[in-house]
Amino acid sequence: MKILQIMSPTTFEVREEPTPTPGPGEVLMRVEAVNTCVQWDLHLRHNEPMFVGHRFVYPYTPGQPGHEATGHVEAVGPDVTDFAPGDRICAWRDQGHDVWGCYAQFVILQAANAMKVPEGLPAEAWASLELAMCVATAMVSLRDVGAIAGQCFGVTGLGPAGLIALQMARAEGAAEVLGFDPIAERREIALTLGADACFDPTTVSDAEIAPRRMDAGIDCHGARESVEWLMDHTARTVALFGVQREDYIYAPRHAGLWVLGYRGHFRESAEYARDLIAAGKLDMAEFSRVSLPLERYDEGIDLLDRRQALKICYRPWQS
Repeated sequence: MKILQIMSPTTFEVREEPTPTPGPGEVLMRVEAVNTCVQWDLHLRHNEPMFVGHRFVYPYTPGQPGHEATGHVEAVGPDVTDFAPGDRICAWRDQGHDVWGCYAQFVILQAANAMKVPEGLPAEAWASLELAMCVATAMVSLRDVGAIAGQCFGVTGLGPAGLIALQMARAEGAAEVLGFDPIAERREIALTLGADACFDPTTVSDAEIAPRRMDAGIDCHGARESVEWLMDHTARTVALFGVQREDYIYAPRHAGLWVLGYRGHFRESAEYARDLIAAGKLDMAEFSRVSLPLERYDEGIDLLDRRQALKICYRPWQS
């Protein structure tokens, strides 16, 4: 089988390896499509730590950082009864970057990390179920404290996570959904996916958004200035989703504002996202307009680096 390995920040190889055999509790997935994870792929490209105290070691684990993938079950381990060859599945949970990843024609998944999904939609609609699961955890937390339905809801950072969040807010009955991002193309995509209005947070005036002051919102960027901007313009509840690398200031002007942290990864969140996709309420195919073979990995990462694409969909069987 073909598998990609990142050898250094700017070099990679696609080589042949024996197709692995699933062991107890494992399934072998024939990968149909695997999407980039912008955070991991770009931090690897620039050798920048993902988290405080983190560092990359090159060559990186084969197949990594591919973890947003869909395909079909090729084979199952001897004790696996929930899956059968031919089932359409997604990797709903990142297995960790010390095991071979999904930038490959085949990948071993722990059965507990795989989820059946319906046929009938293109692979691009399913590949990023793992990301949708992550966002869903934050959105369900907001829903459970009554911070979406009937509310004016804001999303800062209209990358893939933010575009998922705004669609979930719409599905949960938000009265109005506002998007904020400095990149005009992303604001345009957000409008096509259900945002009522979008603004550039670096130029929008308080007077422009004061009449529609947000009740609640989610930050999908992670930078301090993005989080604090959302806190300054939200009345009741803010959820943090973007990767947190900085401290924020909860100032006297934020009195009465709830700030929700991130709870983790849950199968229930993946099922929630899966059901929204199947019902046509969450469209992720829009994120993957560019499809490339593994051999053109660097071209896709260049597009991400220049912010000319939201995600790249790699097709391991495409030449």
